[in-house]
Amino acid sequence: MSDRTPMLAQPMRPPTAGRVTACLGLFVLGAVVGVAGALVQPGWFPGGLLLALLAEAGAVLGASWAVRGRAGGVAAAAGWMLAVVLLTASRPEGDFLFAAGSGSYLFLLGGIAVAVICATLAPGRQPDGGPVRLAK
Repeated sequence: MSDRTPMLAQPMRPPTAGRVTACLGLFVLGAVVGVAGALVQPGWFPGGLLLALLAEAGAVLGASWAVRGRAGGVAAAAGWMLAVVLLTASRPEGDFLFAAGSGSYLFLLGGIAVAVICATLAPGRQPDGGPVRLAK
């Protein structure tokens, strides 16, 4: 048996004001990307749809790398989702932004899939401290 004691897990630190502000900014960035994608995707159908989904993927992955954790990606994805869901609702005057075509459905469902994939594939935050190996 080894006389070394195992390193215990460190308690989670509360978020700093800078990190919260960054996540709020990334939430707004995700909403802007969602509105821009909603306007671009029907204009140039195959290319606009791909451009909108690539912009979303870049925003979510970039947000994760900027914050050095998944919280940034989740904030950007939540902003995108909120903006797109609000844009799908029709107004009392009968106006709407999304038509009932295949491009709109691909943008909605593909965007949700891209957001989930990019937010979960982003690198997670590592605890401070040295690497720990289990004793054999």
